[in-house]
Amino acid sequence: MNNIYQDGKDFAQSYILPYTELTDKESKFPEETFKKLGERGFLKLLVPKEYGGLGQGLAEHAQACLAFSEACSTTALCYMMHNVAVMCVLSNGSDELKDRIFTDIVENGKFMALAYSEFGTGTHFYKPEITAEVNGDSTTFSGTKSMVTSATFASYYLILAPSVEEGKINNWVIPIEAQGLSFETSKWNGLGMRGNSSCPMHIDHVTLDSSYRIGAEGSGAEQVFNVVAPFFITGLAGVYSGTAMHLFEITSNYAVDRKYPDGTFLSNIETVQIHIANIYKNAASAKALTLEAARAGASGEADALAKILAARITASEAAIECGRIAMRVGGGKAYNKALSTERLLRDAYAGQIMAPSTDVLTVWLGKSLTGQMIP
Repeated sequence: MNNIYQDGKDFAQSYILPYTELTDKESKFPEETFKKLGERGFLKLLVPKEYGGLGQGLAEHAQACLAFSEACSTTALCYMMHNVAVMCVLSNGSDELKDRIFTDIVENGKFMALAYSEFGTGTHFYKPEITAEVNGDSTTFSGTKSMVTSATFASYYLILAPSVEEGKINNWVIPIEAQGLSFETSKWNGLGMRGNSSCPMHIDHVTLDSSYRIGAEGSGAEQVFNVVAPFFITGLAGVYSGTAMHLFEITSNYAVDRKYPDGTFLSNIETVQIHIANIYKNAASAKALTLEAARAGASGEADALAKILAARITASEAAIECGRIAMRVGGGKAYNKALSTERLLRDAYAGQIMAPSTDVLTVWLGKSLTGQMIP
């Protein structure tokens, strides 16, 4: 995989697009696609080469998320979260945990998911309310996680739970076969990203030994801000800039193909040309900033954080704006769902609830640019 973006685009044509409409209409997790993601090596993108992975990093992560989202936002979102979880294990996991999970990913096509959010704390997912009772080398967890993406399909779920150290948290991996783990699948009825199988996960006296803890005792918050945040925020920038580019492709193709009885085309109308130009301008800007932010982050440049925050904000806002304009160009065809515009607009609005929100990120960006500490 020398060019992850192009490889991702080629993969999407064959193994994502055929399931995209069904994924939305039936709220169906793209299970067939994820099986192929394993077979074609994308699930091991960030797994180190010594474990049989591809050993890639932040830039390739963004490229893959972008390429997949230009075909299906839902698939890209679920894939992005898998990569974030992999990076947590890679950056802080024990050799035993790495060997166990990476072997399962590489050899068996298994994948991971994030299970951080809770009903009480919402987007403040780094303040978990679930309980963690320590008994020697084992810890027993009880509580509920609210919106778990890829629920029942992922094999490993990352949770945040209180540490024995006052005011600190731990990052844990719960395998799907853990006794006491269950999912409330009937609760998912999302406006957009309908195939991500998001639902509550009940943790009823689930007991794990310390080998399932990622990193040292009390290091969870550090992982959230140093590992989860950059890969999650950059990944979301890829997802939503890809959604915006997808909206441009659908809208421009429709305008070029829509022919009137007098032989003229929708694309001949100057107002439509302006709309399409604005869609492309917003989408291409978001895409370019996303790729630049990922490159800067991978290179460890001084302004990488600012670029990553700006990329996510820009991509989320661009996707919604592109969807708004695209609905005007599509007219009745878009409104009546003959085009995919309406689906992509709904997917774009899902970005509003992804923590941290664009409002929070905008504050963080302002703090970053003025040399202030981000909480």
